[in-house]
Amino acid sequence: MYEPSHLRSFLAVAQTLSFTQAAGRLGLRQSTVSQHVRRLEDATGRALFTRDTHSVELTEDGEAMLGFARRILEVHEQATAHFGGARPRGRLRFGASEDFVLTRLPEILEGFRHENPEVDLELTVELSGTLHERLTAGQLDLVLAKRREGDPRGQLVRHDELVWIGAPRFRLDPARPVPLIVYPPPGITRELALRALERAGRAWRITCTSGSLNGLVAAARAGLGVMAHSRGLVPPGLVRIPERAGLPALGEVEFVLAHAERPGPARPAAEALATALLAGGARLRRPGQ
Repeated sequence: MYEPSHLRSFLAVAQTLSFTQAAGRLGLRQSTVSQHVRRLEDATGRALFTRDTHSVELTEDGEAMLGFARRILEVHEQATAHFGGARPRGRLRFGASEDFVLTRLPEILEGFRHENPEVDLELTVELSGTLHERLTAGQLDLVLAKRREGDPRGQLVRHDELVWIGAPRFRLDPARPVPLIVYPPPGITRELALRALERAGRAWRITCTSGSLNGLVAAARAGLGVMAHSRGLVPPGLVRIPERAGLPALGEVEFVLAHAERPGPARPAAEALATALLAGGARLRRPGQ
């Protein structure tokens, strides 16, 4: 028998690759998370992580445990909901950022709807900055999106490096301003890209603006310029711009789950969906990865 609490700690570490961040996500002490992982490793008789003072990585057995842990927790949640009596119901206004359009998020939402047939799920796909504004205004109940640097709100789902991407044959001309493909304001990725170029003293010009990820991808595939994007979510047909191109580093970006500040009638449904998203966090990447 694998303890659900141990599996949750394992998944949190696997998704963040950090015992400290996993502890923050779960509201536990780091020592408790470490103890949970050790007990799970004792129960399996296998090492699930390789770790040193600088990094945490999944072993092959850890990668295998990811799928098992998610399925065990999903069944556990189903049994709890079935025998617990109260099931979430009512309208749930959920917002997801454009970053997740090409990932397996629809699979997670489909599973949630199957397990919670009395919840009327209303999905909004928008820019992260816009979603946070709508959440603050009380127009959404739960948001899965990037958060701005220094913003403490939200429960960490994953963090990733932000990189420059473009068409495989695209080449930057160092004598000309950097051609940019960007979201409109208040896009968080747009803000980080412009700030990085300005700090580096690089001239730039906007060649395409679109509120749709599909629009940005089409422009990039056509060779109109470069765009900033999460390394783990690079769309098909685009590649990372090599460092020799001289573009400035963009840093990291964090994706979080944020609830409405004022708990309302949708809170139980929002909590249930948040649990499903955290349990299936490893699937929040594009198919094939």
